[in-house]
Amino acid sequence: MFSTIAATPTQHCVLATECSVTDGEQPILGMLISIRNRLAALKKDRGNYYRPNDIVGLYNELLDQVKALDRVRAKEHHDDDTYKNRVDSVLDECFQLFSLFYLALGKNKEIPATYVQLVTIMQNFELFNETGIYTDADLEPFQKRLAEIRQLVDAEVAKEDEDDQGGDYEFPKPEVLLVSRRLRQCEKELGVLEEATRIICNELMPIYEELVSIRRRLTALSFVEHDVATAEAKELQRRLIEIDDLRVNDRFVSADDGTVAEGQTQVVGLLEECFDCLHDLMAEGSAVSKDLMPLYDRLMEIRIQLEKLLLTSRWTLRETDLWSYQVQLQDIDAMRRNGQFKDATGEPAPQQAQAVLNFLLHKCYNLVYKLLSSSEPVAESLMPVHNQLRTLRRCLLEVKKYGGPLSARDLYPYQMKLSSIDNLRTDGKFLDDEGHIPEGQGVVMSLLNECYDLMYELMATEVDE
Repeated sequence: MFSTIAATPTQHCVLATECSVTDGEQPILGMLISIRNRLAALKKDRGNYYRPNDIVGLYNELLDQVKALDRVRAKEHHDDDTYKNRVDSVLDECFQLFSLFYLALGKNKEIPATYVQLVTIMQNFELFNETGIYTDADLEPFQKRLAEIRQLVDAEVAKEDEDDQGGDYEFPKPEVLLVSRRLRQCEKELGVLEEATRIICNELMPIYEELVSIRRRLTALSFVEHDVATAEAKELQRRLIEIDDLRVNDRFVSADDGTVAEGQTQVVGLLEECFDCLHDLMAEGSAVSKDLMPLYDRLMEIRIQLEKLLLTSRWTLRETDLWSYQVQLQDIDAMRRNGQFKDATGEPAPQQAQAVLNFLLHKCYNLVYKLLSSSEPVAESLMPVHNQLRTLRRCLLEVKKYGGPLSARDLYPYQMKLSSIDNLRTDGKFLDDEGHIPEGQGVVMSLLNECYDLMYELMATEVDE
């Protein structure tokens, strides 16, 4: 069962043959839909902070349904890797929603919080694999995050093994199984992507990286007015011709011994793709045809909204807000067939249009990932205090750097602000409106102590008026 959940969201949408829900699974499907609806209702409530007890209680209900589903499928012999029906799709949506709720609660270091990040990482990897336009530098942030999630999962598995020595557990923790499979999928896909660039020799790597940069720039020029784009495209054309002239008998060769350099397929293929894209860009007035413009406009709107969120996320973003963007992007992704968007006639769209739409889709997925990665391990009820301390620290650092000698009167506003924040604590803890201790105490206390240290440094240098 978990292997079917672990399929990518795109696969969920595009699989044409989905098994029917059996009688044994119908009650489970009903409970999962109920849980999803309750999560959706909680997500829409912007007048109150999320209560950990509500989220964790619902999550435990979900785990009970997962265990029940595991038993039903084992009994019905439907626990192989290829079996999938609507139950799996709803279950995947529930786990993604719970993952976003855990991030909003500041529970970033817990296993459920990693699920939606793994979904987004896989979406990025699939587009890298389809387009072939990436470098090792593009993979690096994903490598680091996967390594961090691997440490979390391994630590949880080790802890589970210790607890299991008493023989009390009938099932391994479902979230550990689920995230472990998602993680293995991402690691496998990462290995494929790394191998594709690893075979390019060191001598060709700078050329390959420059071609990736040119290819991306050509796609970006598709969003510019045709006359302006053409002028820059001619400059890129000259550079592509210079790179093409480096070939000997249509091959890049080693400068040392004249042998054929390794990585020909990737580099030559990308060079030819750049020339094709360049030709289309200079010939076409618009990269996207009229019948694909609604899709283009929709992706542009999502991109603009996500970029705004990236600028204001610290003050306005609830991690659960990202769910609507995930759903929209997955719906758009599902429109592709074999990685290609179709036009009104059902034929693949022109290459340049494909490049533009895939570029926007990938850009949106990447923005979602950045927003997830920027999530602080602080509960939303504690975020106002966290943001105030971040702002105060930034002000104190600027004063320390540029303020020069300061008098007690100059420092008084900062002292008052710091004192007012510190006075919000009860028995040394910041509490929420209901008197509970929210996640993120360590992060906030670290910021508070840093502000005090900066204040003491400034006070030590103050001058008499």
